Amino acid sequence: MILTINVAVLLAVVVYFRLRRRTQARSRVEERNTALIVLVLGILIAPTPVGQGIADFLKQLVQSVTQSSQ
Repeated sequence: MILTINVAVLLAVVVYFRLRRRTQARSRVEERNTALIVLVLGILIAPTPVGQGIADFLKQLVQSVTQSSQ
């Protein structure tokens, strides 16, 4: 039996637990590390079908908001 771990899922769990902490208890270094982890998570999710679906949805949302404001 081979156990595989999806890195994107692992990073999502790490981000979830890091963001659950209270803001006052975080240092600047910890905030910077959290931002870096979230950036890496975004890069890992982007080429997947789920990431492409999210990007397409956001693109349509932005286009509809832009058209409604004109």
